[in-house]
Formats: sequence, C-alpha cells, structure tokens
Amino acid sequence: MHNGSRPELELRQLRCLVTIVDTGSFTDAALELGVSQAAVSRTLRSLEQLLGVRLLHRTSRTVSTTTAGVEVLVRARQLLAEADNLVRAATAGHTRLRLGHAWSSVGRHTAEFQRRWAERHPAVELQLIRHNSPTGGLAEGACDLALVRTAVDRHRYAHAVLGHERRVLAMASDDPWARRRSIRLDEARQRTVVVDRRTGSTTLELWPAESRPAIEYTHDIDDWLAAIATGRCVGITPEATSTQYRRIGITYRPLRDAAPVPVHLIWQHHDPHPATHAAAALLTDLYREHS
Repeated sequence: MHNGSRPELELRQLRCLVTIVDTGSFTDAALELGVSQAAVSRTLRSLEQLLGVRLLHRTSRTVSTTTAGVEVLVRARQLLAEADNLVRAATAGHTRLRLGHAWSSVGRHTAEFQRRWAERHPAVELQLIRHNSPTGGLAEGACDLALVRTAVDRHRYAHAVLGHERRVLAMASDDPWARRRSIRLDEARQRTVVVDRRTGSTTLELWPAESRPAIEYTHDIDDWLAAIATGRCVGITPEATSTQYRRIGITYRPLRDAAPVPVHLIWQHHDPHPATHAAAALLTDLYREHS
C-alpha cells in the first residue's frame, strides 16, 4: 500500500503462483521459496484479491488453475522472465563489451582483435554485433561501441580514428576486369555502381560533378553482393569487405586513385563503457601494425 492507494502487483506474488503450479502443492511451493505454507497461502490470496479473480482450485490432494488462472499464469511467466533478463543485464554490466558494426567488423583484424582481447581482458566478454544502421547499432542501444566507415556526428558521439582502409572494386568473377590486377577510380564511372544508401561508404562525391557514374541503390550487404554477382553493376567498398565477405561469384580488385576510408570507433559522450579506451587502443595498434 502507498499512501492509501490501491495495492500494487509484486513479482513475489507472480513467482508464488508459478511455483505453486510448477511444484503441484502449497507445501512444496513453500519449501521451494523458503517460506512457510501460511505465507504462500497469504501471498496467493493477496494476488487473487488484487486481480479480483480466483486463480487456483485447491483440494486436499491437488492444485489446478482456473480459466482465469491459466491466462494469468502465462503472463506471469513472461513478466518473470523479463524481470530476470533485466537483472542479468544490469548485473552483467561491464563484464561484457558489445562492439557494433554495419558490415565488416574490423576486417582482416577481426580474428586477431578477438584473440588479443580475450588474452588481455578475460573478465570482459567481447561480443561483435552486426546491425544494419548508420551507427552500427549505437543509436539503437544495441551496442556499447561501434565501428563505422561513414561520416560521424561529432556533436552526438565521441569518436576515435583507428586507421584507414584502401578502397577496392567488387565485381562479378566473370567480369573482364576481374582478370586485371587493379582498376582506376576514373574507369569505374563507366559502370553502374551499386551503393548501400543506409550504411555504405561510397558516395557520388568520389567523382567530379561532371563525370559521375550511374548509381543503383541497395539497403543491405547481401543485396549489394547479389546485385554485383549479376554482372550488371560493380561496387566500391573498404578493403575490410573483401576479407569479411568472400563469396563465390564475387571478385575484389584494388581501386587506384581513390582516397582511403577512415575507420572510426564511436561511443556515447555520457557514461561510456569503462573498456572503451582499452578497445580503442588495441584497435589502433592493430591498424598501425598493418599500415
């Protein structure tokens, strides 16, 4: 009770109901919950009074749910599961670091980053999360940090430049250009270039305004690769894509005369994960070692 207001639903009441049903008796429920049988009865009665319905039929030997009880029991299990998940997430806290990315994670450095992190920070589980959004899931709350290869909103996010990746041209493996060692950026404008409108790092600004290629848009890495595999278009992407998405029917070749792509690590300005700077330092080292 709170200042004369109506009683509030409590998780212990729901847990009591579920335990009675699962154990099959008030006596066993009391043992399971570590309380007296009388306390179990009082808790169930308070729940029934709060909801205004009878939830259980009780005889000397059996306990069964009423029609209303069946419906309440289903929702009670859902609420208890959600509450348990909330507690796990809160208590896990900084023992887990979620690193988001839209496409290519850390490219060729991905496996080494995971290995070194596990060696140096064994108490902090590293999770790589692919999220098809411009911020790699950071804006959506899906991760603690994110790797992005597009422009960063510096007012909204803190960031560090980890390194740079050269651009490559992706094409169908039976494309005549696939026999060449490299392609010039100026040549690419002769082709239709497929661009991921949401998370891609390629824009028309790569070319002068008077000599830009035809563009076809997609919204996902799989659609991007599928379009290229048909042979009707090519794609321009950071080198990381070529290591993370090796596909039959797709060939990557270095793209000459194209500015490299900066790789940013971004995070929220307020309350950053304690492992943020450790992750930034390790990732920067990896890019520097292979520059």
